[in-house]
Amino acid sequence: MFIIGIAGGTGSGKTTVVRKLIERLPKGEVVVIPQDSYYKDSSNVPIEERQNINFDHPDAFDWPLLECQLQQLKEGKAIEQPTYSYLTCTRQEETIHVEPREVIIVEGILALCDKKLRSQMDMKIFVDADADDRLIRVIKRDIAERGRTTEAVIERYQRVLKPMHEQFIEPCKRYADIIIPQGGHNNVAINMLTKFVKQQLQEK
Repeated sequence: MFIIGIAGGTGSGKTTVVRKLIERLPKGEVVVIPQDSYYKDSSNVPIEERQNINFDHPDAFDWPLLECQLQQLKEGKAIEQPTYSYLTCTRQEETIHVEPREVIIVEGILALCDKKLRSQMDMKIFVDADADDRLIRVIKRDIAERGRTTEAVIERYQRVLKPMHEQFIEPCKRYADIIIPQGGHNNVAINMLTKFVKQQLQEK
């Protein structure tokens, strides 16, 4: 088993890197654990206050659960991965059954932030992208998928995303074994990464 952590700012291209890795690695041998599934349940917080939750702060995540379930996968045990609703800011009753695979990818903006989680990873990757490029992707995504206006996205970027990126996400670079600039567009880096992972699997 080979565990990869993939971190990077919002809109940096993490999802594209993960998708291209899955496409290049043997079919059925990769499972992705999204960090977004492990947000803390906020059902105890009044509804009117939930909109103030800072999803880009390390305190928003249930690190012990993520660490525990990753360890269970390492031990060859299946897990019931939680699901989270952004609409209600609560953990859902439904879970996703996840079986251990040869390659496990933990992906999220702060996937490299927690020391205990990092210690379980065989490889740590930081997907890097220019701040302007990330902002443009966030604007396009939030307008299309979340119904936000351009003004609302920019206001949130300046108020939350940018300071949280500088304080918590960007410093994670120093923990990375590999930094991939240009995100999912860097096919040379992705091909080299794929080749290395395949080699590691063969040696194991």
